[in-house]
Amino acid sequence: MASVHDKDLDMNPLEGDEDMECGESEFDESNSSIVDEKFDSIVGHIEDIIMQDEFQKLQEQFYQKWYKEFDDNEENKFIYTDIHKEYTSLIEQHLETELVKRIPDFSMEEFSRQITERKDELDGEVFEILLTFTDFIAFKDMMLDYKMQIEGKTVDLSCGLCITPLSSSCGPSTSTSTSTQPHTGKR
Repeated sequence: MASVHDKDLDMNPLEGDEDMECGESEFDESNSSIVDEKFDSIVGHIEDIIMQDEFQKLQEQFYQKWYKEFDDNEENKFIYTDIHKEYTSLIEQHLETELVKRIPDFSMEEFSRQITERKDELDGEVFEILLTFTDFIAFKDMMLDYKMQIEGKTVDLSCGLCITPLSSSCGPSTSTSTSTQPHTGKR
């Protein structure tokens, strides 16, 4: 008759590891889901912050102060570096102050690390603003866009847009032509 101890010796030592791996996997998934939820929550708060008048005024004042320094040239002026540092400090400090009010254990350092890790999967206005902290070219482009807007040098494409249905199922057609040949101007 086999004892309980003999039964333990016959057991394959790897059999129990499958259960452990499964448990670890479930833990990793739940942990990453908590991290994802926290990240998404922070992004939601940032969206709220950047829509507030206080943030808009802060950014507008900065643009007004510095936009004239920027030129659309390949070469960058030395002053751009100092302006970029000032912008990063100003906006990051404002965001961090507001986020700590909403999320007491918020860490800008940890959030910045997550942004860097996820930069390829992020898009939208929030991430464009956050990108201007680390990507000088994105910052310069933002300043040049503002300068063109202020100086009236942006192109308004809205007057050249014409919306037409792709098929007649979208509504009554005003065209009586049934030809599928392109119009060449000759009859």
